[in-house]
This record gives sequence, C-alpha cells and structure tokens, in this order.
Amino acid sequence: MKLEIIQQQIIELRGQKVMLDFHLANLYEIETKVLKQAVKRNINRFPNDFMFELTKEEFENLRSQFVTSKRGGIRYMPFAFTEQGVAMLSSVLNSEKAIAINIAIMRTFVSLRQFALNYKELNDKITEIEKQFPDIYKILNFLMDKENSTSSKERNKIGYKK
Repeated sequence: MKLEIIQQQIIELRGQKVMLDFHLANLYEIETKVLKQAVKRNINRFPNDFMFELTKEEFENLRSQFVTSKRGGIRYMPFAFTEQGVAMLSSVLNSEKAIAINIAIMRTFVSLRQFALNYKELNDKITEIEKQFPDIYKILNFLMDKENSTSSKERNKIGYKK
C-alpha cells in the first residue's frame, strides 16, 4: 500500500488528524456499512478521542472537497477515526487485509508527525537566525521584495516587431 494514498486521505477535523469511515472501508476493501456495523458492535472500544461522528455542517464542508453528489450514497453521517481509533479497528476487523492496511496507516501517521516535528525544528532555527542577524534578514527581505516587484512589471518583448 502506498503511503501517499493514505496520506491524502488523512484530514484535519476538530483539530485532529483523522480518517473517514468510507476511506477506511475502501482501503480495507469492505463496504462502509460493514465497517460501521463492526464498530457499533464494539462501540465501547471507541471513546470520543478515538472516533466521532461528523455533524451535518462538517460533512457539507467536506462534501465539496470529495466531490460527492447530494443524491444517494450516504444516509448517515460518516465516522472520523483518530490515529488511536484506526489502531483499534485492527482488533475489530480481524483479517489479514485489515492488519496490513492498519500497519500502513500507522506508518503514515508516524511519518506525518515526524514531518511536523522537522518543520517545527527548521522554523525554530530560522527564527533563531533572524534574531541573531536582524540586519541580514531585513536586507534579504528587501531584495526579495524588490525582485518580486520587478518581475510583475510589464517588460518590453524581445524579438522582431511586425
């Protein structure tokens, strides 16, 4: 399973990285209805910090991103699973495919978290350099602004004129 495919299906909702039930069902190659039934049979394994149901407003905001039609398809609001909720799914959906997919999903969540940490470290280092060398930072910003302003101006075309 390619991690990029999974990465595209991890969204931020209510300040958490989550995956929606229909994306997970697609990855597990089962119907969304089957996934939801398994979760509902084991609902005590899924507290609010593991899984929550989307509100109509949240779903409508996401609908345009997924380009789904208003007719047909979804009768009930989707479930959103956090990283811990996805991990718990492996105990509810006990198949070889579910286990393999869960391993790939966990690796994706870890790589996203690592990327965020690396980005924060890089941002902190840049901020530290800006504090140590404020004059150089001002000059670089000036040069970048100057280059952006000249590139946006109309330039004379080079070549033969008719």
